[in-house]
Amino acid sequence: MDELHAVFAFLTALAVSVAVTPLTARLARRLGAVDEPGEHGLAERSTPRLGGAAILAGVLLAGALWLPGSDAIRGILGGAAAITAVGALDDVFDLPPPVKLLGQVGAALIPVLAGVRVEDFTLPFLGRVDLGLTAGGALTLVGLVIVVNVVNLSDGVDGLAAGVCTISAVTFSIIAFDLAAHSPRGQRPGIEAAAVLAALVAGASLGFLFHNFHPAAVFMGDSGSNLLGLLLGCVAVQGTLKTNAVIALIFPLVILAVPFLDTGFVVAKRIKYGKAVWMGDTWHFHHRFANIGFSQRRTVVYLYAWTLVLATLALALRFVPYSDDHGNLDAAWTAVLVACGLIALAASVYLIVVLEIFKFKSVRSRQLRGAEPGTDEHELEAQVAHELETGEFETVRPPG
Repeated sequence: MDELHAVFAFLTALAVSVAVTPLTARLARRLGAVDEPGEHGLAERSTPRLGGAAILAGVLLAGALWLPGSDAIRGILGGAAAITAVGALDDVFDLPPPVKLLGQVGAALIPVLAGVRVEDFTLPFLGRVDLGLTAGGALTLVGLVIVVNVVNLSDGVDGLAAGVCTISAVTFSIIAFDLAAHSPRGQRPGIEAAAVLAALVAGASLGFLFHNFHPAAVFMGDSGSNLLGLLLGCVAVQGTLKTNAVIALIFPLVILAVPFLDTGFVVAKRIKYGKAVWMGDTWHFHHRFANIGFSQRRTVVYLYAWTLVLATLALALRFVPYSDDHGNLDAAWTAVLVACGLIALAASVYLIVVLEIFKFKSVRSRQLRGAEPGTDEHELEAQVAHELETGEFETVRPPG
């Protein structure tokens, strides 16, 4: 396999996903799998779900044509079909959270049993860490389920999950191909297969995005977000974590930083206020951007840009020759890498602090002052701080 296989896989998955998505939207309406405008979503009209079935169709056909028939690949594709089925049932019947989690675990177990697991990895300054078959399999299973739910929880605005997963999958593919080229010959086929898998995941996501960008004609639903989470998790295991690269563990964390930060922030808030971690709320980044007046398109573009900046950092970590084979740093290239890191940090601070906190305070204070002109400034500040902390906002109406 080579980069040309990845291009063909990408194009095949893209074409199938574009063609099949309208069919799944019609099926969703017949089955009643329709998302209605609600308290926790930003949807403005009834929108069919089950878009994940179209993404799966692209993945399976492209996989059959361009991926090897290894046990690991069969396990990944089998797990993909299983988790899409679990998500589709949730889209139609709204499964209880424990049942949904059990289905996710069962689906993720399929690729783990097929050999998609991390049994050892390399850490800076510590060297090789050997987990063994049992512990490695258990930790991999937990990690896959976490990634599934991270992607699932971040899917809350038109085009967000599909776009972020497209960017992430392309980045994984590029890095995996390079890691394969520098790995022992026996490891190369598995890593190259992961690179092609990442490419077709990107194609299927992008194909779906044609119908999902705002205003979305269809949502991917849990069938799609669960599927993309599992596939990206498997790509991370096969394409980076199984290599001998010293910073292999860093790549998934940087590439998927946006959904991880979003989910971590939301879950921490729910735990702090004694709410169930699986219950919906308005604490996600996209909700908070909406609170300061961002349109859905502007929100998504900002989050795409943030993802691209972090993806660029991941690529820099792999391709910038900041040290030689003996660990000696090159001053010029190290400066380039540090600059990439500072840009990523600045983008993160800008989005989280400047936009989400400072601008929110300014916009919300004006809204509250317009609704109640006589309110004391200290009372306004206290109310805005409370809303920023809890994510609970009172509707305000201008006088008259």
